[in-house]
Amino acid sequence: MPASLTYPAAMPTLDTAFAQLDLIRQPEMADEPLQAFDAADEYLLAHLHEQGLNADSRVLLLNDGFGALACSLAPHCRVTSSGDSHLGFLALQKNLARNGLAPESVRFVPANETPDGPFDWVLLRVPKTLALLEEQLIRLHGQLAPGARVIAGAMIKHLPRSAGELMERYIGPLQASLAVKKARLLTATPADKPAPTSPYPTRYQLDKPALELVNHANVFCREGLDIGTRAFLPHLPKTLTHQRVADLGCGNGVLAIAFALANPQAELTLVDESYMAVQSAAENWHAALGERPATFRAADGLADQPKDSLDLVLCNPPFHQQQVVGDFLAWRMFQQARAALVTGGELWIVGNRHLGYHAKLKRLFRGVEQVAATPKFVVLRATK
Repeated sequence: MPASLTYPAAMPTLDTAFAQLDLIRQPEMADEPLQAFDAADEYLLAHLHEQGLNADSRVLLLNDGFGALACSLAPHCRVTSSGDSHLGFLALQKNLARNGLAPESVRFVPANETPDGPFDWVLLRVPKTLALLEEQLIRLHGQLAPGARVIAGAMIKHLPRSAGELMERYIGPLQASLAVKKARLLTATPADKPAPTSPYPTRYQLDKPALELVNHANVFCREGLDIGTRAFLPHLPKTLTHQRVADLGCGNGVLAIAFALANPQAELTLVDESYMAVQSAAENWHAALGERPATFRAADGLADQPKDSLDLVLCNPPFHQQQVVGDFLAWRMFQQARAALVTGGELWIVGNRHLGYHAKLKRLFRGVEQVAATPKFVVLRATK
């Protein structure tokens, strides 16, 4: 753990019939106020223990936030974990090591790939994006062993009725549990159903520049261009010189692609923590720009980018991580951008006016200017 980060002395452990675990979230934050598990994780594990588990049981975990389920079950059965968050994958790796578990004790499959069954149990945490849940349920077709059970866990405040409806549609009859510590389980019994057709990826058209954009299930604003990016696009910088540019939090890649079309000598890197976003960005890039070289990376932002290696960073920063809202991810992205930029390099961002990014950027950069504004958004340029 980095020396600059400290954790409260009484940080709770996950104590279940399977294990007692010391778990951390990703990204790591000083004086982290949130724990890496919740009552829904505890409920899922308690239920699974009651049902019985043996070393040959094949368990698939979907959207296991920071690895609480995987680390609990790894010593007791054959575990595959799948999710769309690279930060979640990093948390799984760190938490396995933190609790003395071998990295190979859990097989990880990015959400843009199909886990290879058959599975006896599927434990899933209901994601914020129900399109991701739908795609994951569709991919379970043909991957369930006879007698398998699919069990979803969620805190009641984050459990929409439509989640159960999706489970019934794609898996089979549903039974809801009683609430325990404000958490609930939904158990689906697999029924014989025809192979479903996925509605994903979705596509939409953009006029300026003229693009058709592919969006896999967990991409932000999958049905149309988000209003922040719409405010940003007309003001992207233009240059005739070679520049090394990163689209940080690239989503479907629209900012990078629009910039690349207007700046033919630029060298682009597209980075996102969502595997489905990076897949979408790569497909959109190749559709718009053919074989023009670019780098696509699912990563913890620019954490692995060499220092002083970029001339320009473009960013439409997120303001939430799953159901947790805040500017901690944006602040971290600003810090990463500063470290990766050369002296004189620039970070261009779009953000809601009320988030006050102008003041935050002034703490990191020697110059911050407003490039454009709408009633809701501002486009800012910060110079290192």
